[in-house]
This record gives sequence, C-alpha cells and structure tokens, in this order.
Amino acid sequence: MKILFLTDNFPPEVNACATRTYEHCKEWVKKDVEVTVLTCAPNFPQGKVYEGYKNKLFQTEYIEGIKVIRVWTYISANKGFIKRIIDYTSFMISSFFVGLFIKTDVIVATSPQFFTAVSGRWLSFWKRKKWVMEVRDIWPESIKAVGAMEDSWIIRFFEYLELKMYKSAWKIVVVTDSFKAKFVKEYGLEKSKIEVIKNGANLALFKPMVKSESLLEKLNLKGKFVIGYIGTHGMAHNLGFILDCAKDVDRKVHFLFIGDGAEKKALVTKKKELNLQNVTMLSPVDKKGVKEYTSILDVGLVNLKKSPTFMSVIPSKIFELAAMHKPILLGVQGESKQIIEDYNIGIAFEPENKLEFIEGIEKMKKSKNSDWNFDKLLKDFNREDLADRMRKLLESK
Repeated sequence: MKILFLTDNFPPEVNACATRTYEHCKEWVKKDVEVTVLTCAPNFPQGKVYEGYKNKLFQTEYIEGIKVIRVWTYISANKGFIKRIIDYTSFMISSFFVGLFIKTDVIVATSPQFFTAVSGRWLSFWKRKKWVMEVRDIWPESIKAVGAMEDSWIIRFFEYLELKMYKSAWKIVVVTDSFKAKFVKEYGLEKSKIEVIKNGANLALFKPMVKSESLLEKLNLKGKFVIGYIGTHGMAHNLGFILDCAKDVDRKVHFLFIGDGAEKKALVTKKKELNLQNVTMLSPVDKKGVKEYTSILDVGLVNLKKSPTFMSVIPSKIFELAAMHKPILLGVQGESKQIIEDYNIGIAFEPENKLEFIEGIEKMKKSKNSDWNFDKLLKDFNREDLADRMRKLLESK
C-alpha cells in the first residue's frame, strides 16, 4: 500500500503535529507500507530554516524509511495572521503541484490549518484517489477562541471551506470524542465517516528516568520544586496567566518554560517587568532535550486559555509527561480534565483561576509520585497501537 501524507510540520520540528505524523508514519513503514510525506523546510516556530536545510523548490530525504519530500513555501514565524495565511497557502499550492507526480493509493492531509486539507482534496480529485482529513484542532474556530481574529466575512468564508473539506473527505480522523460529537451534531456528518484516533505516548522514547543532576546544577534548580512547561508559547496557551501567579507562590517553587512562539517575546518582557526570580525561560530543544528537561520536573504544566472551544481538545503533552511518570497540573476543562481525573495522573484547576492554580501547586507539593497511576493510561494510549488503528482504517475499502 502507498500513502501520501500532507503536513505542514515534520521532524526535525518537534511540535505536536510533527510528532504525531512522524510516529504514525514510522509505524506504518514497519508494516511494509510505502509512505511519502509531503512537507516544507523545517522552520517552526521561529520562521527560520533549520541548519542543514534550505527552502528549495524540491528536496528529498529519507527518515527511518519514510520518504520525505520538502517543497518551497513562504516562510514566516508563528505569529501575524496575514503572513501565516500566505505561508499556509504557499504550502497548499506547492504541495498540490508536487503531489500530482507522486504515486499513491490514499491521500492523508492533516489540519488545523486546513489549507493543507485543500491541497489534499485537490489531489484526490485530480488523481482519482480517496483522501482522509485528519483534524487535530478545529480551525478557524480556534482563531476566534484565542482572540486572534473577530468574526467577519473572512472567518465565515474559512468556515464555509471547512465544511466543504469535511463533506468531501472519504474519512475524517479526529483526536477527541468531543470533536466527533460536534461534527455529527452541528455539521450533520455521518458517525461512520468519523474515526477517533487520539494522541498517545511513544513508550520507546519517553520513559521514566532519574533527574539530571548536572542539568539541575546548571540551571541552579537544586532543592527547588520545579513546575515545567515545554512547548509552543502561543496565544492559546495563556502563559501570561502563569507569570501573573508566579509572583504569589512559595519561593521554593520554580517555573521552567522551554519553547518559542507568537507570545514568547511578550512573556520574556513580562517576566522582566514583574521581576520574577522564580521563572526560567529557555529556547526550544530537540526530542532528546525534551526528555532530559522533563526528567528534572516535579510537575508538568498543561495550560490553555479559558474558552469553550478548548474543552474539546486533549493536549499531547499529557501523554509525554505521563510516559515519564510526571504528575500533571492541568489548566484545561472538558475531555482533558476527565482524562486527568479518571486515570489519576494529576490535578486540574479552572483555567485562569489563580486561587485554584495556587491551591493545586500546594497539593502537588504534598503528594508523592506513588500517589499517581500512570500505567493504565499508558496502556490505553500507546502510540504504536493507535498508529496501527489508523493504518487499518487507511487500508479499509
């Protein structure tokens, strides 16, 4: 079987999209599936092409048996609505024209920015092949949720395109039960058309490990209770709220932020303005670095802006933290909160509720690692099993 997978992000980028796509494709290759990934030069989130790559018209490499074709795009940092739209549409056009020359049995295009899905739909039409739309985030609803853009004719046009994509796809793969319920109830889509394949943990990569003493010493964090956030610093993550709270917590509690994004510069400025001595902010690291930095955490932080839209999402950080046996302090309601509480892997607080956030920290400080139960979640959300489920879906008639 041949699969053509369209994605805007792929390793060496380390965001949720790149990780999920890579880990699924890697498993499919092991099952003798011929996988071609159509993507762009790695540049997320800073909008700078990674060392060793160029933003060329066309370039090919192989990563663990996956054929990766990178096409030219207009590259911009992960901020600024207009520039990002140009970035997205340039990938849509480039991937479409290159995709015309790639042999495949099925096409998969992953969102949240559904310009990638538009390319998948076009290729499906011209190549007469079925296509699958993978929806990891509901876009453009999430744009409105973070306040990046108010409701307008542009948003309504995007919503029109969104519905067209859903209806034209052979199958839709979503990452939460809430997404499926919404698509059936609000968009009138058939249940049988939608498959829920959630994110999970790569248990071969992420596993419990002793704290890196050298890293603790390097960061001057020995004897501290470390709460860490590793990932994109975007509008949706509302890390400014965490900084506002940091000045009022126990001085032995230290916050470690690792990553970049649209809000990083503003957050660094805010940290300086508040004169926060218990906050360390570092640049992004690769997957190996993520493991090492996660090892020194006492608690992993997962936080999103308070919005009904985010009640239906499950941040992938939850699974990586659980795989390394790190309890989670969760500022997300809905399905994510249900997972945290059902599996007993952390404490949830109401998003943007300072009192509950600080109370959650105090409870975490008093807890022991033996208080949490990670094994059941890791069994239910093993990335290998989830990848195999998706492969079987793509191979079905």
